[in-house]
Amino acid sequence: MNYDVAIVGAGPAGIFTAIEMLKKGSDKKILIVEKGKAVEDRRCPKSVTKKCASCKPYCHITTGFSGAGAFSDGKLSLSADVGGDLPNLIGNDIVQETIDYTDKIYLEFGADPHIEGLGNDDEVKDIRKRAIQAGLRLVDCPIRHMGTEKAQEIYLAIEKYLMSAGVDIMFGWECTDLILDGSACLGIRITSGDRCEEIHAKHTVVATGRRGAEWLEKLCSEYNIAHQPGTVDIGVRVEVRNEVIERVNKVLYESKLIGYPKPFKNKVRTFCQNPGGFVSQENYDNDLAVVNGHSYKEIKSNNTNLAILCSHNFSEPFNEPIAYAQKVGELTNMLASGHILVQRFGDILDGKRTWQKELSQSNLKPTLPDAVAGDITAAMPYRAMVNIINFIQAVDHVVPGFASIETLLYSPELKFYSNRIKMDSEFNTNVAGLHCLGDSSGWTRGLMMASVMGVLMGRVLANDK
Repeated sequence: MNYDVAIVGAGPAGIFTAIEMLKKGSDKKILIVEKGKAVEDRRCPKSVTKKCASCKPYCHITTGFSGAGAFSDGKLSLSADVGGDLPNLIGNDIVQETIDYTDKIYLEFGADPHIEGLGNDDEVKDIRKRAIQAGLRLVDCPIRHMGTEKAQEIYLAIEKYLMSAGVDIMFGWECTDLILDGSACLGIRITSGDRCEEIHAKHTVVATGRRGAEWLEKLCSEYNIAHQPGTVDIGVRVEVRNEVIERVNKVLYESKLIGYPKPFKNKVRTFCQNPGGFVSQENYDNDLAVVNGHSYKEIKSNNTNLAILCSHNFSEPFNEPIAYAQKVGELTNMLASGHILVQRFGDILDGKRTWQKELSQSNLKPTLPDAVAGDITAAMPYRAMVNIINFIQAVDHVVPGFASIETLLYSPELKFYSNRIKMDSEFNTNVAGLHCLGDSSGWTRGLMMASVMGVLMGRVLANDK
């Protein structure tokens, strides 16, 4: 099969590459290969069973059309200061202009026109003052919140648009390899069960998301695709009662705080805050269970959850940050018999594990019902754990009660986007015809920035003669 453009992965980066090519009037033949299912066919059985079923061959929350976006909380960060390091590659102004443009596309497909985090200037100033006093930096970022259930509707509309416009989408097919001739990429090899196909294309776009970061890292090593080890984020998902953080939820919706706590002074940040949300589990390859969070537009819990992530960099002699994070996750999973581990913050400070009975007696009830009470400090690296504890205590100055005894910490929260592909401003790698986008490329973190990268890629490909 021959195409002008073959896109691996139907996440936001791949989707918006195709959308922008169509909007630019391109008549190029486009194929999207996705090993998961169409968005309307994605189902997580946990909504019925209340327990993770460890679906095979992949987790429906992370895999399928729109990637992890369909089951995420659906937050679109509207600032170039949030969402990765793409501004370092192409410039802050270009990124912000493209965010504004991409946001309008989401609105065309049904995103809520309301933007969170605007106004309330005096209250924001007070929150910022408290953050400065605690040694933290508050990052302003307007948020367009689609909501988990609405995000699925929006991506379904996008899926139908692409297919009706003539974009071929092969669901249930997995890309296993690249087709190379010297230093040029000629396409991809894909499989579905016992069937194998070769797809030849002038341009190959790899946009496999965080789930595909390890696979892409292996390809880089095998085919000498220029890359460098980047940052890996290891942390926890924190859950508190809405009453504790309601002021920040109301004023900012999502508080993006960054700190460099002593003694190690690693970068630690909050990420993906979900007011009235729910803690969730995602399963990656090799049965790795990781924690995440989401929030609906209509359904609300009594709690707010957010991630606290500690950044780790490696260079010599060890330079495999993804493998390092996986080992941390595997050890934590082992302690929880394959599930997510949860512990009260007060028990961590007291040097004891948490028992299920203690959770049932608390004001704060876990929104992840099958999380296993235990001791996350038995698996979390010392450096990361100290950073997290000190950061939580700093946030307590901004949000009194955040570091309470009953505050829940779920583990492991891991972000696999550490392998950074070396590219020019038009996303060309050192292998001719090969482009890498989104979170798997190491340049973006989150829905909007991955979508932006896709839009910019689409413009380049539409103009290619």
